[in-house]
Order: sequence, then C-alpha cells, then structure tokens
Amino acid sequence: MVVMGLPWLLTLELVLHAGCFICGIIAAASLTFTQGHFHGQCILYGSVHYNTSSNSLILENSSSTSLCYFVSAISVCMAIYCISLILYWIYSSCVEDEVKRGSVLLNVSLGVCGLLLFFLLVSGCVLRIGRDSLCLSVLHNVPSISNCEEAQNKTWASPNTGKQFYTGLYSAERSVWVSFFFWVLIMAVVVVQRRQAAGEDAEWSRAETEPFFHRPSRTL
Repeated sequence: MVVMGLPWLLTLELVLHAGCFICGIIAAASLTFTQGHFHGQCILYGSVHYNTSSNSLILENSSSTSLCYFVSAISVCMAIYCISLILYWIYSSCVEDEVKRGSVLLNVSLGVCGLLLFFLLVSGCVLRIGRDSLCLSVLHNVPSISNCEEAQNKTWASPNTGKQFYTGLYSAERSVWVSFFFWVLIMAVVVVQRRQAAGEDAEWSRAETEPFFHRPSRTL
C-alpha cells in the first residue's frame, strides 16, 4: 500500500481529508444543480408565490447569485486543498524513506484548519437559514402541502423546474456539516502531532546541549 510509509496519525489525517474532499464535491455539485433548475438563480432566502390560475409556483424573490457562488467556492477550495495535500504526502512517502512534518508545517496546518472551520460554519449557517426561509415561504403560500419537500412535486412557472430543490439544498447543507465535523477531527489530530513534534524537538535540543554541560573534568 502506498501510504504504508506514512506515520499512522498522518495517515488518519489524510483519510479525513479524503472524506472532506468527497463532501466538498457533493456540496458544490448539489448547490450548482439546484441553481440550474432555477435558471441560475440562488433560491436561498427566496420567497414563493402560488399562482392559482395556472396551479404553479413562482419564485418571486431570490438572493444574489454571489451568495450561492460563495458557498460553492468554499466547498470547491476545500476539496482542492484536500486532494492536493493527499497527493503531496503520497508522493513524499514514495520518494522519501521517512516522512516527518516539522513544527512550522504543523502550525500552518492548524491555521488552515481554523480558517476552513470558520468558513464552513458560515456556509452551513447560510444554507440552513436560507433553506428554512425559503421553506417558510413555501408552506405559507402554497396550499395542500404539509412540508417543504412536497413542493418538489408541484409545477413551477417557466423557466424554473424546481426539480429536487429541497433535496439539493439539504444534501449541500448536510455535506457541509459533515465536512465541518471532519475538520474538527483533523484539527485534533494535528494538535496531537504538534505535541509529539515539540517533544521530539525538546529531546533533540537536550541531546545536543548535554555534551557541553557534562564535559569530563581534567585531572592535574
């Protein structure tokens, strides 16, 4: 196996990165497909009107497309970072006898973890609150439905199809929160590796300085 030369903590971290990569692709794809069903409009925080004459749903208001692009961009950037890191360490395990990460790289990894956790938290909240706002409008204005998911089977006014809009938003949100959980675990694994590296650096420093403080005394 290619990753056999990697420390087990780093291998665990890469497995979690692989999970984040998959979640990032799912989140970005789900949100993009949902936008496509509404002619590129971002339906988060949108409002819906029911046309009784045509028995169809009309998307009255929608958010700026940059809001959906922002959420998708966070997921895509996370996925690119994860796959790049996985490929880098797999390559390192092939060309190096022993793969080790210094304190500087571990500190950088902690900074990236904190940054991504912040943006994923924002993305998850935007998806959750935006979907709930849309569903509240659907339930308030569309008769004879008891939950937002049933509106997927209703007819939408052209050019919107509304196909699987709730499923798409729910899938995107769920993927973001799963990746958020994975990044919490990644941060914990990086913290453990950083402590190990700090302990090894302290032992190395002690071993280097010990000969100078414990020189054999001369006999006159």
